[in-house]
This record gives sequence, C-alpha cells and structure tokens, in this order.
Amino acid sequence: MEVTMGADEVIARIQQMASSGEPTSKKKVKQTDPELMRSALYYYPSWEHALKNAEQQ
Repeated sequence: MEVTMGADEVIARIQQMASSGEPTSKKKVKQTDPELMRSALYYYPSWEHALKNAEQQ
C-alpha cells in the first residue's frame, strides 16, 4: 500500500471536503478519492477516527 499524503494533508483534505459540502461517508470517499481513504487508514485506525480528528482541529 503506497501512501502519498501526510497525516496533515489527510486532515486538511477532510476539512476541505466537509466545508464545501462534499460527502464524507466512507463509501463515497472510497469511490471518489481512494488515495485519501488509503492515506487516512494508514495514519488512523478507522475512517471515523480520521473524521473525528479533522473535526477537532
């Protein structure tokens, strides 16, 4: 599994998606941005953890 984004980039992208109204559901992100999903799961134990982390920052 190749990770091309850093943890900060993952959080920034999730925040950008949320603020622009893009869906952040696991299923949608897997379809629309699989690179983001792979990177998020590399740094966080689950997609939900990555979302919570993005909300806290």
